[in-house]
Amino acid sequence: MGLGFRVIEDWCWQAICQLANPQVEVEVEVKMGEAVVAAHNVFVYGSLLADDVVRVLLNRVPTSSAALLNGFHRFSIKGRVYPAILPVRNRHVSGRVLMGITDPELHILDEFEDVEYQRTRVEVSLLESSDKLQAHAYVWSNANDPNLYGDWDFEEWKQVHKESFIKMTMGFMEEQELPGSKPRVATYESFYQQDAAE
Repeated sequence: MGLGFRVIEDWCWQAICQLANPQVEVEVEVKMGEAVVAAHNVFVYGSLLADDVVRVLLNRVPTSSAALLNGFHRFSIKGRVYPAILPVRNRHVSGRVLMGITDPELHILDEFEDVEYQRTRVEVSLLESSDKLQAHAYVWSNANDPNLYGDWDFEEWKQVHKESFIKMTMGFMEEQELPGSKPRVATYESFYQQDAAE
């Protein structure tokens, strides 16, 4: 068996072990030549619940599982079409866990979430099995933000904002290819200001 097949076999075995014991996030490392690829779990709860948005960012739709994040609330944000989460006692956020996210993909998500969010380790409960799973989640950076209010509704977002958000996300990815690219917040603001002017 060639080295390439052995590496893939090892990675698949580790991934199967993680699925069998999801209580622990396994940082799966696959060595291909000099490259090392780690696999991460990421809890998503807003625009990244839409496969179309994830596909634009990652060029694929990773395996995912429905999950619940206890002790947090999903807020609407004044002037934004996407939500924020913050710790709130006796609340929970429904979402899903994207599994097998590579280091380069995690970097793309970090850039996309930009300075408004902080990537944080959380424990989520998988809805299919009630098993606990360690994952990354993007938590709103400003816990005292006066622009946060109420609840954010994914179904409403899909009907009202999904198509324009996908276009904005495509613009963000195109911008990332340019030297001196704009951060996602700047891309978002210029896109929606231009959209409102039309």
